[in-house]
Amino acid sequence: MDELDIDIQVLQETGVFETADIENGLREMPLDDLRISLIAQDGSVLYDNDANVGNLGNHGDRPEVSQALRSGEGQSVRRSDTMDESAFYYAVRQEDGTVLRVARETSSIWRMFKDAFPMVCVMALAIFCMCYVLATRATKTLMKPIDYLGCHLDECGEIETYEELVPFVQTIKKQHDDIMKNAQMRQDFTANVSHELKTPLTSISGYAELIEHRMASAQDVPRFAGEIHRSANRLLSMINDIIRLSELDVMETEDMVFERVPLYVLAESCVDMLQLKAEKHNVTLELKGTPCHMAGNREMVEEILYNLCDNAIRYNNPGGSVTVTVVPKGEKVMLQVADTGIGISKEHQQRVFERFYRVDKSRSKATGGTGLGLAIVKHMVAQHHAELTLESEEGKGTTITILFEKAD
Repeated sequence: MDELDIDIQVLQETGVFETADIENGLREMPLDDLRISLIAQDGSVLYDNDANVGNLGNHGDRPEVSQALRSGEGQSVRRSDTMDESAFYYAVRQEDGTVLRVARETSSIWRMFKDAFPMVCVMALAIFCMCYVLATRATKTLMKPIDYLGCHLDECGEIETYEELVPFVQTIKKQHDDIMKNAQMRQDFTANVSHELKTPLTSISGYAELIEHRMASAQDVPRFAGEIHRSANRLLSMINDIIRLSELDVMETEDMVFERVPLYVLAESCVDMLQLKAEKHNVTLELKGTPCHMAGNREMVEEILYNLCDNAIRYNNPGGSVTVTVVPKGEKVMLQVADTGIGISKEHQQRVFERFYRVDKSRSKATGGTGLGLAIVKHMVAQHHAELTLESEEGKGTTITILFEKAD
């Protein structure tokens, strides 16, 4: 219909219907199977280039004509009795009240489409090829600095040519460093686990073999059995800590159940539980502070308290002391465990929370530590979004402070 609209506009601009000899005026124009009719207001046909107007009836009832007389333009698709074929009709009312109508057979429309189709395909293919070439070149131009920076990731701080990409590359570098760090930690953890598990298993195997082959005297059997028992307990403790760490690694904060936790009450219970152990090590264990509540996971908080107090007792000196303090501090609740033990030198303070890291390996094994207690504490504190700080001086003692969110 758009093509027929254009045809009518062209015919109107030529002014051929304002002349007396319409036939000669149209003869000079390329009509291309276009049927043209001029219809009066009463529906009578004034001119038709495809039929004798004397043989044509009144066209006032034609849909496109009646619509044009009413609203200024009309269109329809119907079978033409004159052309004996379906045709597209488009009619426009002119200023003098007459209706100019054009029609084209449907077969002519399709023929035009088929004639133009090969050219359209060629043009589309040419445009596609041109777009592909341009896109390929543009992509190579854009990717060149990224590829270069990817191959020279460690030099991103020295690259000034592509300043826009530096933040992007720095982010990638940080993620890359984190991945490498985690991979190294996993590798170290695997090696440490293998080594730590091998030691008690070797001890158990050795003593058991001596007893099995009756190479131990009757007096040594109870002592060997005791060593087997201690090694087995240490092995079980280590396995439990490894399992606990694995659980913490996959646990999301959203999965945790937070509640109103009476921190002072839990600390009091922990101190009572470890009092006998403290006396055995000749260490004074006391609790200070005031009752207060924090928002957290009760089970984890109990584990944090136990690990911190247990560590403070293990690595203390005979006659030393461990002080547990629980007090509110603004919008936070402070838990502090201070001891007068062996202390930690500065070069070790940043690493004591790593898995299996021990400042004094011989003493750790002698006291039965697994080297995982503080790593577990660090994970649990992180799950609570709490602040963890460590202050220590070699030979004077260690103070670990945690600031939890206060409960509403």
